[in-house]
Amino acid sequence: MENIQIHETAVIDPGCQIGEGTRIWHFSHIMPECVIGKNCNLGQNVVVSPGVILGNNVKVQNNVSIYTGVICEDDVFLGPGCVFTNITNPRSAIPRKEQYKKTILRKGATIGANATILCGNTIGTYALIGAGSVVTKDIPPYALVMGNPARQTGWVSQYGHTLLFDENSQATCPESGERYMLTAGNVIRLDED
Repeated sequence: MENIQIHETAVIDPGCQIGEGTRIWHFSHIMPECVIGKNCNLGQNVVVSPGVILGNNVKVQNNVSIYTGVICEDDVFLGPGCVFTNITNPRSAIPRKEQYKKTILRKGATIGANATILCGNTIGTYALIGAGSVVTKDIPPYALVMGNPARQTGWVSQYGHTLLFDENSQATCPESGERYMLTAGNVIRLDED
């Protein structure tokens, strides 16, 4: 594994794929049949279960367990202690591995510290989930959600700034200058490459 930094206390099982430039820190466990992209950073005490897919440039902060069924596209950020589930009705005495549900985090999505993402949901492109939130349904692209259960409170830019829409339903990110439009209850970026 060339150009990959793995702390000596991390456990890397055979059969996983780890992309170039990725760093894995203290006491993390990378299980077989998972795929980790290029230039990812996995903090202390992270578990990546079999079948999990992490795209390129995914940042996983400390104390996160990413269970089978989770797919993170490129540039996803997982805050410290965030939680994923993969069964809707788990029972210790009843095996349900064949019932794992898929959870998808689209490009650039951010999950705040200690947030919980219930299985079977999709987090939209560049959506921002506030710290401590409990996500129980799909979240649209660029949505800002918070609370338990998580409710949408606004929209954010790709840079994570709140978007304030004018009378023409347009907004500009204060950091990047990128322009956005709110149309039919969805946000689109106007000046995409």
